[in-house]
Amino acid sequence: MKRIFNNIFNAVLVLAAMAVSSCTGDLDVTPIDPNLNSEVNVNALFNKCYGSLALQGNGGANGDADVSGIDGGTTPFLRQMFNVNELPTDEAICCWGDPGIPEYNYATWNSSHPMVQGFYYRLYMGISFCNQYLTVAADHDATMTAEIRFLRCLNYYYLLDTFGNVSFSLEVTSDLPPQYTSAQLYAWLEQELLEIEPSLSAPTAKTSSSADYGRVDKAACWLLLARLYLNAQVYTGTAQWANAKTYAEKVINSAYSLSTKSVNGWTGYQLMFMGDNGENGSSCEAIFPILYQGDTTTSWGGTLFYMASTFASDMHPIRGDETTTNGTDAAWGGNRARPELVEKFFPNGAPNVASYDMIEEAGDDRAIFWGLDRTLNIEKTSEFKCGFSVAKFLNIYSTGATVGTNNTHPDADFFLMRKAEAYLIAAEADARINGGSTSSTGTGYINQLRTRAHAETKSGYTLDNILDEWAREFYFEGRRRSDLVRFGKFGGNSDYIWQYKGGTYEGRNFDSYRNIYPIPANDITNNSNLTQNPGY
Repeated sequence: MKRIFNNIFNAVLVLAAMAVSSCTGDLDVTPIDPNLNSEVNVNALFNKCYGSLALQGNGGANGDADVSGIDGGTTPFLRQMFNVNELPTDEAICCWGDPGIPEYNYATWNSSHPMVQGFYYRLYMGISFCNQYLTVAADHDATMTAEIRFLRCLNYYYLLDTFGNVSFSLEVTSDLPPQYTSAQLYAWLEQELLEIEPSLSAPTAKTSSSADYGRVDKAACWLLLARLYLNAQVYTGTAQWANAKTYAEKVINSAYSLSTKSVNGWTGYQLMFMGDNGENGSSCEAIFPILYQGDTTTSWGGTLFYMASTFASDMHPIRGDETTTNGTDAAWGGNRARPELVEKFFPNGAPNVASYDMIEEAGDDRAIFWGLDRTLNIEKTSEFKCGFSVAKFLNIYSTGATVGTNNTHPDADFFLMRKAEAYLIAAEADARINGGSTSSTGTGYINQLRTRAHAETKSGYTLDNILDEWAREFYFEGRRRSDLVRFGKFGGNSDYIWQYKGGTYEGRNFDSYRNIYPIPANDITNNSNLTQNPGY
């Protein structure tokens, strides 16, 4: 069984006092005085720092959430990462009417948006756990300390990318923290990641039976630096393409490899999103997997969300099996593909076929869409069958098992950072350095991904080609908004329009200030050091 830090649920955790004013107000997050704890369980607190990315709290799917005041099932990191980065884009749209979902679909959120607040507070809660660990256990183990500093950087990176100018603190304190500009936070992240890199373990591909599976190493640090440098012009106004390429190539040249081997008819690409992805050979690509096991780590907002929200009961992704859906008993029918995503695989019209036939029709293993009884165009946003379904995320095992350790909650891990990202970062940076088209080196990087997908290779790629390739490789994995912003295709006067962009069926541009989200109004009220992002 996978080693998943499963004492998360059984340990007595030392809870951190929030380092920012985010712990007060309408979410009613009550700080706990760390001085009241007479003993520190270092391993439990270490696990909690990782667990904050996977779970909603210590009590499982139906227990109390770390962040209160909104539906606990919506507070996990992965669910909110999907919502903020996928629903306002050309990739995804949701038919649910939950408070906040229509505003995501149409990019009309404001500073009181409940789910925007949920992501913001989840990230700060993760930072507070890391700050607490570093306060009480920084001298315990040098590698563990470097890992926790990395996790703190990761949370701050998502704050930078999503909210821009945010409050900043590296300690547990009741003092109101100062606000950092995007440029200041960028500079701190760069320095911190460069400083901790030597103390992290050597990059090693792992499986779920490896003792350190799920823990970050040097490759995760290099990849986060590559992400940071790739978006440097957005964050600071100054491009860092050469640095982005350098650190991406460190990952490319590391011990990790692309998942290319098929198992029992499942392609190397598909294997990364299946219930046994820690064991089926695809974890060779997983630089930082967020770990799940259905009988111990239950959450409505982890990999279950990616499966259940994209499936309906009429979807049967195993050829000849008319009973199995996604490998769980949950099919919520919410998120599906906007037509512009499907058209990246089918520029001349997409067929209304099952996912296994869709892959063959596209000539690309990544086109995992369900078109049976679906329409490509979304005439009604409230109808799940308006729009092709995404059948990418499964709890089915490559061995043939269709039920994991729990009927509802999946065993599938989420590969938050995988090696394919390094190939696309290096290729994009290469194209930008070379006037907008890839050199032979950059072309080779993208062709390796297309070869893995059994798709046609090309002799070169423009920046527009590369933006499309980001979508083909990483759709629904929680990064599309950031890519569109970097290419100037999200907010502002863009030449790229998609269905329902800005709230109309035909699509229309929306203001550039929406390239980042607002700081929650509650925090503006409670911290006099904060100034709201322009436009909100």
